[in-house]
Amino acid sequence: MMLIRLLTFTVLAFTLAPVTWAYDLLYTAKIDPDTKLARVELALSGKDIPSKLSINLSSGRYKDLKSNDPLEIKGDKAIWRPKGRKGKLSYSFIIDNQRSNGGYDSRITQDWAILRSDKLIAPISATSRGRSNARLKLEMPNDWSSALPYPKIESNFYQLSDPTRRFVRPKGWMIVGKIGSRQDIIAGTDTRISGPKDENIRRQDILAFLNWNLPELKKIFPLFPEHLLIVTADDPMWRGGLSGTRSLFMHADRPLISGNRTSSMIHELVHVGTGIHGDDQSDWIVEGLAEFYSLEILRRTGGISETRYEEAMDKLAQWGKKAPTLLVKRSSGPVTARAASVMLELDKEIRKSSDGKASIDDVARELASTRGEVTLERFRKLSERAAGQPVKTLALENLTSKEP
Repeated sequence: MMLIRLLTFTVLAFTLAPVTWAYDLLYTAKIDPDTKLARVELALSGKDIPSKLSINLSSGRYKDLKSNDPLEIKGDKAIWRPKGRKGKLSYSFIIDNQRSNGGYDSRITQDWAILRSDKLIAPISATSRGRSNARLKLEMPNDWSSALPYPKIESNFYQLSDPTRRFVRPKGWMIVGKIGSRQDIIAGTDTRISGPKDENIRRQDILAFLNWNLPELKKIFPLFPEHLLIVTADDPMWRGGLSGTRSLFMHADRPLISGNRTSSMIHELVHVGTGIHGDDQSDWIVEGLAEFYSLEILRRTGGISETRYEEAMDKLAQWGKKAPTLLVKRSSGPVTARAASVMLELDKEIRKSSDGKASIDDVARELASTRGEVTLERFRKLSERAAGQPVKTLALENLTSKEP
């Protein structure tokens, strides 16, 4: 509890402290459904604009880079060196991106576009002495509107923020076009469900599901974002869920609770709440926590009974036997199922060792407080701190043997 109060105080202190901007940074994106491109411009102004910006072009979706200032392009990298107190750079971004299974994780049609704003704006590292006042302006057909997980300055104009970075880029999912939305304040989070009009999208059902489960999730992750955007659409978008900063995408055909009683929606919300990623052998921690809580949250809110919960966990344990090790680069299928079983056993061990004073919630909350990369070593240390002693569940033989 003391940690939660300290973290909350730190966030409030940062929020309330006066911010001194070193320079203005305006992103303008003109989205064109005819060419399926977005023409993006970065405009810098102020006495302390960055002297050098390194732009990552490795995705192959950025082309036609132009600037009146020195611009050097070498392979997958561009170096831009603005001069004076103003600078502009522009490029075209290819919106459509099709995954290997045929579905799209970025798509534009004549009526709408769904994409990640952190793809729209190329990855950039900047050499600068101060913080940017960053904003994003969208230019689109007259009958289009937009939804992003940021506060609006005015229509299609957003104030960006990222306390961890001085050079701020937009992050998370976005949708523009002829769209329909439902919005509510849920446990203090400004929540919006958006999707293309005239598609079979259950916006109100999703809002009701979140009203039911998000408050419980926020008890574990008190630093959950103040803005949450859920973008949903039908085919040809990818038939699954993908989390992003303050946002997630979920295919319209995905059930809120699956036949095996897990919830893809809660799974992705846990990713939003934790903001963690694993190293080359720790993705199972990230995915295992999300899958564990996709059941655990439903159990706590009464969405599934204790009996159904135990049956679902047993099925995950059986499926997880097909994974000989958890220490793989990417967790999916049996690995994630086995990882969820490990989380359940870890929770039991922590509760028993601490006489019920701690649980896996304390470990997950600590990870979410710092976000970033998680390793097995750090996860084990946090678990042992919560338990007050070494934990057997995370012994290496329990993570790599054929029987979890």
